Amino acid sequence: MLERIKSTASFIQDKTNFYPEVGIILGTGLGGLVKEIKIEHTLDYEDIPDFPVSTVDGHHGKFIFGELGGKKIIAMQGRFHFYEGYPMDMVIFPVRVMKFLGIKTLFVSNASGGVHPDFEIGDLMIINDHINLIPNPLIGLHIPEFGARFPDMSEPYDHALIAKAKEIAKNNNLKVQEGCYVATTGPTFETPKEYQYFRIIGGDTVGMSTVPEVIVARQMGIPCFAISIITDLGVPGKIVEVTHEEVQKVAAKAETKMTLIMKELISQI
Repeated sequence: MLERIKSTASFIQDKTNFYPEVGIILGTGLGGLVKEIKIEHTLDYEDIPDFPVSTVDGHHGKFIFGELGGKKIIAMQGRFHFYEGYPMDMVIFPVRVMKFLGIKTLFVSNASGGVHPDFEIGDLMIINDHINLIPNPLIGLHIPEFGARFPDMSEPYDHALIAKAKEIAKNNNLKVQEGCYVATTGPTFETPKEYQYFRIIGGDTVGMSTVPEVIVARQMGIPCFAISIITDLGVPGKIVEVTHEEVQKVAAKAETKMTLIMKELISQI
């Protein structure tokens, strides 16, 4: 796996001659951030050797290379999920590649279901912790070049970045929530009792991504910032039938607020 990652990173560098400082992973319906990037190169996943291909609507399947907030960035317009049938080492493969390309910070976004009773559809939630109910991506053969066998997770989401993001939101009169993200395998949306369970164990929102990417990033010593757009609610009395298409629409409407926070935060690191 290490050689495949190095080979893929080398291929990308040869194609782009680009050395990013910041990595960004864009979630369902959140590809609009790309409009803010001064693009220098794009690469379709299908044109990259050994790279998985996104199979989900709202995930375009390409790397974007360019400048955002005065920093050189690489953005994933489309991520990979365990529910697509990929093994975990392929779900997190792009994060490993971005590390070998040189990123120093990782920004992650997603669409998720709110289980906190105070949350409303369209809210932004800065993630300050997570509960992982997806198979851990570090299970298996340990490769020392990736970091510790038993990485510390006392600060999965960088406290300084969270504080700066909250200040940016305040200065721009943007309402933001803060809380814990529960990661599940999907692809089903949750039952009412599952929503209740996630709330009982300490979750504020639930989704099907992000956490595996953050775990491997933290193992490799990369500070992480993540934000969720609440696209549906798992709160008693507010639970309704939900579709993937509706999730995409809500995410697209709220992403301008997320984009502002992300762009200003990147400019400050």
